[in-house]
Amino acid sequence: MPLRFFLIEDDAVVRKMLEKIITENQLGEVVGEAEDGLNVTADQLYSVDVVLIDLLMPGRDGIQTMKKLREEGFKGQFVMISQVENKEMIGQAYLHGVDTYIQKPINRYEVVAVLRRVAEHISISHSLDSIRQLLKALDQTATTASPLHQKEQTQLEQQVQHLLLLLGIAGEAGAADLLLIMRHLAEKEKLGQTIHELPSLKELYTELVRQTHHHHESTIQKEVRAMEQRIRRMVLQAFTHLSSLGLTDYTNPTFEHFAPRLFDFEEIRKRMKELEAGEKTTKCRINVRKFLTAFYMELKKA
Repeated sequence: MPLRFFLIEDDAVVRKMLEKIITENQLGEVVGEAEDGLNVTADQLYSVDVVLIDLLMPGRDGIQTMKKLREEGFKGQFVMISQVENKEMIGQAYLHGVDTYIQKPINRYEVVAVLRRVAEHISISHSLDSIRQLLKALDQTATTASPLHQKEQTQLEQQVQHLLLLLGIAGEAGAADLLLIMRHLAEKEKLGQTIHELPSLKELYTELVRQTHHHHESTIQKEVRAMEQRIRRMVLQAFTHLSSLGLTDYTNPTFEHFAPRLFDFEEIRKRMKELEAGEKTTKCRINVRKFLTAFYMELKKA
């Protein structure tokens, strides 16, 4: 869903420039604007994701306006627009809710880069909210289950957490998704289904999202894509972590055990060479399905 922007800026030329940049770069749509913060209320911003707000305006400045809108319940993002270089004033703006800063005079490339970062942040926040809802639903289900089932769920969660720590990915956003997948596979196996051959990843992610999301199909597909991205980033981080361990100590027990099981070892070797050359990005191929299957097999051994 495209982002909805509201502009609070006393310069009509700047407002026009911002609207043009947002529209031409398909960043979203401008749903409203105001030349100062005096008459803007949170009710007007009900459907707004991002408010672009000038710091210095007549009547009520940006900081006062942000404070008022937060008190009225506005939950969206603020992006400050100003040529002010006073660090103390900018610091005050951040304290009152500014998420990032665009400097005047307006530069198209800076605006696009900043707003894309904001869009990514919002997308991640929404995805994390969805994960929390899914975990809450699963936990509610667990409370109605038998004590034996609850014990099994707790053990699985502890085992997953242990492996995540070993692989250096416990703090990744995809870690919660991975736990959901492992729970799902464990339940499937209880019903007699083998997990040696997983369905397509898209089918797997869609099934998980639909367990607790009863929204429009377009929303479900958006959540599926977000889950796919989180898991891939997490798997790539595990891949790089293991490669780094092997580069430091080829006999490291974590590297020796997990590298050939979770990944193609030839790809691990390539990544080690990339790291040795100081390359941050990788051209290596990552098999996410193999990682998920092997990760579950490791849990069964625990």
